[in-house]
Amino acid sequence: MPTLRPEDDYLQSAWKDNVYPTAERIGLEMKLPTVSPQPHTRLAHEGTEFAKEHGRGTEYVHEVFRAFFQRSEDIGNPEVLVGLAAAAGLDAQEFGESIAARHYRERTETLLKQARLQMITAVPTFLIGRQRVTGLYPAEALAKVIDAQMKTP
Repeated sequence: MPTLRPEDDYLQSAWKDNVYPTAERIGLEMKLPTVSPQPHTRLAHEGTEFAKEHGRGTEYVHEVFRAFFQRSEDIGNPEVLVGLAAAAGLDAQEFGESIAARHYRERTETLLKQARLQMITAVPTFLIGRQRVTGLYPAEALAKVIDAQMKTP
Protein backbone atom coordinates (compact mmCIF):
# COMPACT_ATOMS: atom_id res chain seq x y z
CA MET A 1 0.00 0.00 0.00
CA PRO A 2 1.17 3.54 -0.62
CA THR A 3 2.32 5.45 2.43
CA LEU A 4 1.60 9.03 3.42
CA ARG A 5 3.55 12.01 2.13
CA PRO A 6 4.69 14.61 4.68
CA GLU A 7 4.03 17.44 2.24
CA ASP A 8 0.32 16.56 1.97
CA ASP A 9 -2.32 18.41 3.97
CA TYR A 10 -3.25 15.49 6.24
CA LEU A 11 0.17 15.08 7.88
CA GLN A 12 0.83 18.82 7.93
CA SER A 13 -2.46 19.39 9.76
CA ALA A 14 -2.14 16.40 12.11
CA TRP A 15 1.33 17.44 13.20
CA LYS A 16 0.45 21.12 13.58
CA ASP A 17 -2.77 20.45 15.51
CA ASN A 18 -1.82 17.35 17.53
CA VAL A 19 1.71 16.01 17.41
CA TYR A 20 3.69 19.22 17.88
CA PRO A 21 1.57 20.52 20.80
CA THR A 22 1.67 17.13 22.53
CA ALA A 23 5.43 16.73 22.03
CA GLU A 24 6.04 20.25 23.33
CA ARG A 25 3.82 19.68 26.35
CA ILE A 26 5.77 16.57 27.39
CA GLY A 27 9.19 17.92 26.39
CA LEU A 28 9.80 15.54 23.51
CA GLU A 29 11.83 16.67 20.51
CA MET A 30 9.95 15.65 17.37
CA LYS A 31 9.66 16.90 13.82
CA LEU A 32 7.60 15.71 10.91
CA PRO A 33 9.94 13.43 8.95
CA THR A 34 10.71 14.72 5.47
CA VAL A 35 11.17 11.26 3.92
CA SER A 36 8.60 11.16 1.14
CA PRO A 37 6.71 9.04 0.75
CA GLN A 38 7.04 7.79 4.30
CA PRO A 39 8.84 4.44 4.44
CA HIS A 40 7.24 1.09 5.01
CA THR A 41 8.33 -0.01 8.48
CA ARG A 42 8.04 -3.80 8.32
CA LEU A 43 11.81 -4.34 8.41
CA ALA A 44 12.14 -1.91 11.32
CA HIS A 45 9.55 -3.98 13.20
CA GLU A 46 11.36 -7.20 12.34
CA GLY A 47 14.48 -5.51 13.69
CA THR A 48 12.61 -4.81 16.91
CA GLU A 49 11.98 -8.51 17.36
CA PHE A 50 15.67 -9.25 16.78
CA ALA A 51 16.62 -6.55 19.29
CA LYS A 52 14.15 -7.80 21.90
CA GLU A 53 15.51 -11.32 21.58
CA HIS A 54 19.02 -9.95 22.12
CA GLY A 55 18.09 -7.87 25.16
CA ARG A 56 18.29 -4.47 23.43
CA GLY A 57 14.68 -3.90 22.39
CA THR A 58 14.19 -0.59 24.18
CA GLU A 59 17.52 0.78 22.99
CA TYR A 60 16.79 -0.18 19.37
CA VAL A 61 13.28 1.31 19.42
CA HIS A 62 14.68 4.56 20.82
CA GLU A 63 17.30 4.67 18.06
CA VAL A 64 14.64 4.09 15.39
CA PHE A 65 12.40 6.76 16.91
CA ARG A 66 15.21 9.33 17.01
CA ALA A 67 16.32 8.47 13.49
CA PHE A 68 12.86 8.96 12.01
CA PHE A 69 11.23 11.62 14.18
CA GLN A 70 14.30 13.75 14.92
CA ARG A 71 16.67 13.23 11.96
CA SER A 72 14.24 12.23 9.15
CA GLU A 73 16.21 9.09 8.29
CA ASP A 74 14.65 6.45 6.03
CA ILE A 75 13.87 3.65 8.49
CA GLY A 76 12.64 1.50 5.61
CA ASN A 77 16.23 1.22 4.37
CA PRO A 78 18.01 -1.91 5.70
CA GLU A 79 21.38 -0.12 5.75
CA VAL A 80 19.95 2.61 7.99
CA LEU A 81 18.50 -0.04 10.29
CA VAL A 82 21.86 -1.81 10.57
CA GLY A 83 23.45 1.45 11.69
CA LEU A 84 20.69 2.01 14.23
CA ALA A 85 21.09 -1.52 15.54
CA ALA A 86 24.81 -0.94 16.04
CA ALA A 87 24.06 2.33 17.86
CA ALA A 88 21.71 0.34 20.11
CA GLY A 89 24.52 -2.02 21.05
CA LEU A 90 23.59 -4.90 18.74
CA ASP A 91 25.96 -6.83 16.49
CA ALA A 92 25.55 -5.01 13.17
CA GLN A 93 26.56 -7.93 10.98
CA GLU A 94 24.28 -10.40 12.74
CA PHE A 95 21.42 -7.89 12.66
CA GLY A 96 21.93 -7.20 8.95
CA GLU A 97 22.03 -10.90 8.10
CA SER A 98 18.87 -11.47 10.12
CA ILE A 99 17.02 -8.63 8.38
CA ALA A 100 18.19 -9.78 4.94
CA ALA A 101 17.06 -13.35 5.63
CA ARG A 102 13.79 -12.07 7.13
CA HIS A 103 14.23 -14.31 10.20
CA TYR A 104 11.60 -12.38 12.18
CA ARG A 105 9.07 -12.02 9.38
CA GLU A 106 6.71 -14.71 10.68
CA ARG A 107 6.83 -13.44 14.27
CA THR A 108 6.14 -9.89 13.07
CA GLU A 109 3.23 -11.13 10.92
CA THR A 110 1.79 -12.94 13.95
CA LEU A 111 1.98 -9.76 16.04
CA LEU A 112 0.34 -7.78 13.24
CA LYS A 113 -2.48 -10.34 13.01
CA GLN A 114 -2.99 -10.11 16.78
CA ALA A 115 -3.26 -6.33 16.49
CA ARG A 116 -5.78 -6.64 13.67
CA LEU A 117 -7.86 -9.10 15.69
CA GLN A 118 -8.01 -6.49 18.43
CA MET A 119 -8.92 -3.92 15.75
CA ILE A 120 -5.78 -1.88 16.35
CA THR A 121 -5.37 0.07 13.15
CA ALA A 122 -3.80 3.32 14.33
CA VAL A 123 -1.13 4.59 16.67
CA PRO A 124 -1.67 5.20 19.45
CA THR A 125 -4.49 2.84 20.38
CA PHE A 126 -5.36 2.13 23.99
CA LEU A 127 -7.50 -0.80 25.07
CA ILE A 128 -8.94 0.20 28.42
CA GLY A 129 -11.29 -2.48 29.69
CA ARG A 130 -13.88 -2.78 26.95
CA GLN A 131 -13.17 0.68 25.58
CA ARG A 132 -10.93 1.38 22.59
CA VAL A 133 -9.33 4.82 22.46
CA THR A 134 -7.54 5.73 19.25
CA GLY A 135 -5.58 8.92 18.78
CA LEU A 136 -3.87 11.52 20.91
CA TYR A 137 -5.73 12.50 24.05
CA PRO A 138 -4.66 14.35 27.18
CA ALA A 139 -3.95 12.23 30.23
CA GLU A 140 -7.08 13.60 31.89
CA ALA A 141 -9.28 12.21 29.10
CA LEU A 142 -7.65 8.80 29.38
CA ALA A 143 -8.09 8.90 33.16
CA LYS A 144 -11.83 9.50 32.68
CA VAL A 145 -12.06 6.45 30.41
CA ILE A 146 -10.18 4.37 32.98
CA ASP A 147 -12.46 5.57 35.77
CA ALA A 148 -15.58 4.80 33.69
CA GLN A 149 -14.30 1.32 32.85
CA MET A 150 -13.59 0.58 36.51
CA LYS A 151 -17.24 1.35 37.28
CA THR A 152 -18.49 -0.88 34.45
CA PRO A 153 -19.44 -4.39 35.60
